[in-house]
Amino acid sequence: MVESGIFFIILKRKCIDMPNLIGTYDCKADAKGRLTMPSGLRKQLAPILSEGFVLRRSVFQKCLELYPMKEWDLLMNDIKKLNRFQKKPDDFVRRFMAGARLVDLDNTGRLLVPKDLKAFANISKNVVLTSAISFIEIWDKEAYEIIINDAIEDFSDLAEEVMGNLDSDE
Repeated sequence: MVESGIFFIILKRKCIDMPNLIGTYDCKADAKGRLTMPSGLRKQLAPILSEGFVLRRSVFQKCLELYPMKEWDLLMNDIKKLNRFQKKPDDFVRRFMAGARLVDLDNTGRLLVPKDLKAFANISKNVVLTSAISFIEIWDKEAYEIIINDAIEDFSDLAEEVMGNLDSDE
């Protein structure tokens, strides 16, 4: 298990050029694993669509994360700071990068999800794409609904714990 301190280094940085993505979208995957990027997301990503994306496994959930290249580069700058001559950071980097792929939207706005990543997230026909501020999570619809509905009762406590002590001066 990776120490929380390693992941904290990555999460505490601020992204400057990346738009804050908004929305949750239902879509369908075809038999080859292609998803059509919803027009609402394509509009938000329009300025950076041609730069490509990185698709990878989520650290905490059975879903995928789609990073615009600018956001991925910022994340990699933080990861490069880890000492690869220590076991935990080295293990973290290996696991974090496992399965990561460069991907692009095709001419019709579709994204091909590789078979191994599709299997990891149990993606079938019905898919949810949801914003995670600066990247997009890709979920099997059933799994997404389970995790969202399971969290309803605990969300107020979680919100208070995570957001309740934020310093508004930052």
